[in-house]
Amino acid sequence: MPPLTTLAVFEAAARHSSFARAAEEMNVTTGAISRQIKSLEDELGVKLFIREKNGVQLTPAAQDLFSEVAASFSRCSEAIRTVKSRKREESVTFACTDAFATYWLMPRMVDFWTRYPDITVNHLISDQVRDFRNAEVDLFVRPATGAWPNENVEPLFDDLIYPVCGPGFAMENADVPTSELSRLPLLHMDWTNPDWPLWQDFFQAVSVPYEGLRGKRFGKYSVLLTAAEANQGIALGWDSLVRPMIEAGKLVRLTDLSMRDPVGFCLAWNGKKRLSISAAILKDWIVEQASSQASSPAGD
Repeated sequence: MPPLTTLAVFEAAARHSSFARAAEEMNVTTGAISRQIKSLEDELGVKLFIREKNGVQLTPAAQDLFSEVAASFSRCSEAIRTVKSRKREESVTFACTDAFATYWLMPRMVDFWTRYPDITVNHLISDQVRDFRNAEVDLFVRPATGAWPNENVEPLFDDLIYPVCGPGFAMENADVPTSELSRLPLLHMDWTNPDWPLWQDFFQAVSVPYEGLRGKRFGKYSVLLTAAEANQGIALGWDSLVRPMIEAGKLVRLTDLSMRDPVGFCLAWNGKKRLSISAAILKDWIVEQASSQASSPAGD
């Protein structure tokens, strides 16, 4: 077999019908192309090109050689593209809010990493969920309200909302009746999504009187829960997010009051873009985890 480089020179010269354009493509001199072709002609013992004023033409003997070499290079190129495509598909960009990532996703990700060690998940964490549609993400979790254009969605789970606080705060206020709950220090969340319930929505849902509703305000749910854990007041806890902290003894439920989450979470992706194999695997895994959570009633 002639050297691969020599065959590549022959293929380029034949495809362009020009030594000069082949030299430009391969970033060498025209003389270098000419010498490689001469070497190949000597090795094969046949003339491959007819030199003309405006370029070169293949001889009849060289036509079959060019056909086979070009086809072989095309198959190699396709194989390389396939390998690169598979490598890209092993990486998935997933977007969600800080709270969802911290309290729902991350505790479960060890299962995904164990089962799919070859898939890299790149995390885009932001509370500005509208930006997910403009970012290069494969999958994202958003509030399950409204219909976004050109989007496929899958609801994840129903949720329960109830008051939570630190163990010390709960002990100090164990005798406070539910009707007086609104008078205790409340921790308020300034949600970027106006659909998420606030304390006044909760009190209305459970028929508890309220007025004023003073307390500390927070821009991140993770900080709000840290404040609740530190016995600074009462927070509204989404069962899907706070249950692990309750099981670990960091938070406790205060009263038996609860309301159904009127918003919920959904998994979404671009309806006009085919999910890669790896993205489809991650999607199915998230749905599986959500179904597993749904099989255990919220708040139990």
